[in-house]
Amino acid sequence: MRTRTTTVTTGFAAFLAAILVLTGCTAQDDRPRGAASSAAPSPAPVRSGGGPGFDGPLPQDQNLLAWTGDPNDAGHVTAQSSAGVGGRVTLVRIVLREQITWSNIWLGLAGVDPNAQLSNCYLGVYDARGTLVGSTADVSPQLMTDAIAKPFPLAKPFTAAPGTYFIALLLNGSWATNALTLKATGAGISVNAGLTPPQLRYSTLLTGQTSLPASVNLADQSTSTINTGWASQWYAIS
Repeated sequence: MRTRTTTVTTGFAAFLAAILVLTGCTAQDDRPRGAASSAAPSPAPVRSGGGPGFDGPLPQDQNLLAWTGDPNDAGHVTAQSSAGVGGRVTLVRIVLREQITWSNIWLGLAGVDPNAQLSNCYLGVYDARGTLVGSTADVSPQLMTDAIAKPFPLAKPFTAAPGTYFIALLLNGSWATNALTLKATGAGISVNAGLTPPQLRYSTLLTGQTSLPASVNLADQSTSTINTGWASQWYAIS
């Protein structure tokens, strides 16, 4: 009789354990086996520029590393007289989000003056401290031909860490004001909205320069020439 009682008790304990296991499974997931989850899927992230998964246009789509803006938006031209910008250093701010090897500065040349007399014209790059970290050779010949977007190689490529940089343009010589022109957006004087030196997006510095100085004081950025229409030039990096 003792043996039989033990057997019944053991069997009953096993039965209770099975019930507890089944109850636990049901508490964790009471859906019928094979049923789909009722939880709504997480929405796809919406990136800047459009719907889910849309990020463009990006510089990388056109084999570039960075730019001041989509060249498709540079549907205007900007021009100035040689008296207005000759010998002045024009600065255009660009912010890098990742480290790159900077080899070329791209400029959108909208029009050329076949009768221009150009010399001592340069493109370069200043860092946020105003130090010249890269420059081209004299680009005067390239500004006389082929009105297209084209690269101007730096004399020595450099590694650019994330941060703020200023693309510099120095023009010298004589040209017809509305013949030598650059591609630009139509932003005009609003390009510097909300900004003050030394963080202006478009500005000029100095006068009477025949080469890019080794350093500049960015606190001296001026908008007087920019506000006459010399603004919004398009640039890119490769």
